[in-house]
Amino acid sequence: MLTQLTPDYLAIGHVTVDLYPDGRPVLGGTALYAALTAARFGLSAAVLTRGNFERYGPEVVEDLTRFAREIALIVQDAQSATVFTNRTVAGRREQTIHAWAGTIDLNGLPPHWRSSRVIHLAPVAQEIEPRQASRLNPSYLGVTPQGWMRQWPRGHEGRVRLTQLRLPLELLSRIDGMVLSSTEHTLARDEIEAVGARGLVAITRGADGAQIIDRGRSFEVPAYPVPVQNDLGAGDVFAAVLFLLRAEREPVSFAARMASAAAALRIQGLGPEAVPTRADVEAFLERRGEFRRS
Repeated sequence: MLTQLTPDYLAIGHVTVDLYPDGRPVLGGTALYAALTAARFGLSAAVLTRGNFERYGPEVVEDLTRFAREIALIVQDAQSATVFTNRTVAGRREQTIHAWAGTIDLNGLPPHWRSSRVIHLAPVAQEIEPRQASRLNPSYLGVTPQGWMRQWPRGHEGRVRLTQLRLPLELLSRIDGMVLSSTEHTLARDEIEAVGARGLVAITRGADGAQIIDRGRSFEVPAYPVPVQNDLGAGDVFAAVLFLLRAEREPVSFAARMASAAAALRIQGLGPEAVPTRADVEAFLERRGEFRRS
């Protein structure tokens, strides 16, 4: 069984149900997008999550079963999945949370998963207890902290708002890479400064590319202009490629270009099915004469 192996890449966070404007439910969440990216880049990948997906129809369950052929998946019991509606208003994403799956118990990790080569903490809705997470022992610890910055009326559905990021020192001091969006970075200045001084931080800006901070040095990575069908999960794909390539000790500039290209391929499709392979990304860059490790 896949769960008997130590994964190269472990993502922890809620696999979500995202409701499209027509009410159609589609699987999402950073953990799912990141693990699929790692798998399609040739790594053994796994997800620890929590949720109940049967109530959202057979197509959602079938999709989860299909993705479980690519990644090892542990789903802790819950009454519901975490359910979001996302819409764009005046160029900014507005989120409403309709249901919450609850806190993920990190004690439920198989012992050998705790030392996966890359562990990606991928909370989307306050589902990971940061102090528990500080006891994990990966070679590379990547974090997308958005879920620690989201608040909503607990026990009710409601609009999500962002709050200040506050991570305990014992976790903050162990983070090797962190990716967050331009709407989040003003609420995480201390964490960006701490991680960026000795590790890697990326601030994604959609069509405006990303700012990369690597051990105090900052540079820009442009986005690739492509037709956009849907941008959900693009930042998650970007983060996964950045983390896994840095764990492979690829140069930061090359890892960032690959991450940007992977995000560009993702937004041309719809949902997790559009997560690209390593070969797709390399071919995309080769067509532009940009596939070089420097």
